[in-house]
Amino acid sequence: MKIHEYQARRILQNFDVPVPVAEVASSAEEAEQIAKEIGGRVWAVKAQVHAGGRGKAGGVKLARSLGDISALASSLIGSRLVTKQTGAHGAPVSKVLIQEGLNIAQEFYVGLLIDRQAQKPILIASAEGGVEIERVAAESPEKIINTYIDPESGLSREQALEVATKLGVEPAVCPECADVLVKLWNTFNSMDCSLLEINPLIVTAEHKVYPLDVKMTFDDNALMRHPELESLHDPEQEDPTELTAHQAGLQYIQLDGNIACLVNGAGLAMATMDTIKLFGGEPANFLDIGGGASVEKVTAAFEIMLSRPEVKVILVNIFGGIMKCDIIAEGIVQACHKVKLTVPLVVRMKGTHEELGKQILKDSGLPILSAESLGEAAKLAVEKSRE
Repeated sequence: MKIHEYQARRILQNFDVPVPVAEVASSAEEAEQIAKEIGGRVWAVKAQVHAGGRGKAGGVKLARSLGDISALASSLIGSRLVTKQTGAHGAPVSKVLIQEGLNIAQEFYVGLLIDRQAQKPILIASAEGGVEIERVAAESPEKIINTYIDPESGLSREQALEVATKLGVEPAVCPECADVLVKLWNTFNSMDCSLLEINPLIVTAEHKVYPLDVKMTFDDNALMRHPELESLHDPEQEDPTELTAHQAGLQYIQLDGNIACLVNGAGLAMATMDTIKLFGGEPANFLDIGGGASVEKVTAAFEIMLSRPEVKVILVNIFGGIMKCDIIAEGIVQACHKVKLTVPLVVRMKGTHEELGKQILKDSGLPILSAESLGEAAKLAVEKSRE
């Protein structure tokens, strides 16, 4: 789950992380009034969208007068911001954050996430703040500081001081910087974040340490521990198809290809997409119906896949374990009758009640193409997608 920057700032404040003075506005008039209340001569006007790369896309601008505030807010609110993470359709901007101008002396990148290979939380830091950390990692990996964190004891003050020192923070400011790093860890850990990214973390000329920009996402599997986060969800920022899938209880991610996939199990779904790519095709989605899907859920999955006009073929790949093949087969038949299947359908199923499932499909009279192996199914799907 993603949230907006202004929402993430409020969470940081709950953990005593110092943040710059700022407030969110929904109109140009409100933005100008906020700037008046903040005071000063320079403000940042920041589009609130669930995507990175806002600065390069024109979503973060400096205003040097109240007139600039009004003009920038007017141009952003109601627009769609296109960044490298949104795709060509962009993301809707309904709010802007008005933030005080600060005298920046140093800026750094700081990120907290889970290193799944090491199975530990990791603090990633770099003196190359304000730029894309991916580019730094690719071009200058020696400039990245990796600090693994014991999940039980947490980020120690000694570790935080060592990171601050390696970043080149002035010795007089290192203790404050370390305090902020520890508080960021406390936020990340307590809120079950999957990512907490500060880019940049700044030191001002007055020796104050602030997160100037914050990105926060949460582990969906832990949301039951944080019911207060539900109110922060902004459905406008989600792909409509992904939102519909989420409401149907499906794990779904929209992709750019034309071969729709319906699979049970995330690992099998990834293998299915990889196999499609191996044979030169392009998957249209990641769709995991889970291990206990009902006929209704399978039907909903078909409706979602067929709602995308770019889909040329559907590939169903099922390994029957907890999810039985006959249940999937019944769902396929019902879905095809309900949504009036108009594209080729390739089905490969193995496991529990496999023969019963195949018989249900055969007796349906539907033009279903069966395959015995994943490779056969993927190759057939790719061929049909090119017809």
